[in-house]
Amino acid sequence: MRLTNYTDYALRLLMYLALRDDGLATIGDVAHSFGISRNHLMKVAHELGVAGYIETVRGRGGGLRLARSPGAIVLGDVVRYAEPDMSLVPCFKPMDEPCPIRKLCVLQQALDRARWAFLEVLDGYTLEDLVKPRSGLRKILSIGPVPGKAARLPAGAGTAA
Repeated sequence: MRLTNYTDYALRLLMYLALRDDGLATIGDVAHSFGISRNHLMKVAHELGVAGYIETVRGRGGGLRLARSPGAIVLGDVVRYAEPDMSLVPCFKPMDEPCPIRKLCVLQQALDRARWAFLEVLDGYTLEDLVKPRSGLRKILSIGPVPGKAARLPAGAGTAA
């Protein structure tokens, strides 16, 4: 099984936004950090906005940001949204190609179970999990602190022990 570039870009965009202290980034920022096409990323950003994963802030200093907290974005849901046709073989719906052994085919059942197991594993991860190595990822992607803004503290930070 292979996910499309679209899904890869969707996950990268969400991760990048989760790593921003102010939550705002431009398509150019993300495209530059990952070395991917701005044009493809624009389509992905639009679709993630339609799905309610991200939102846009217009005007000077605007950009993209997460519409939900990273802990509320389940990886399996994002993959299901970005990969609406996860047909592993042509006889799966929506392709639904004719097959002479369909009534007795164990292969289709095995592949279908494997597909659902794959998604079940992804359902155990959130966007927050993907960005746990926060400082290392921020360094690799050249995401520095936003000038004039205090860094966002991780959940539970700053509380008395």
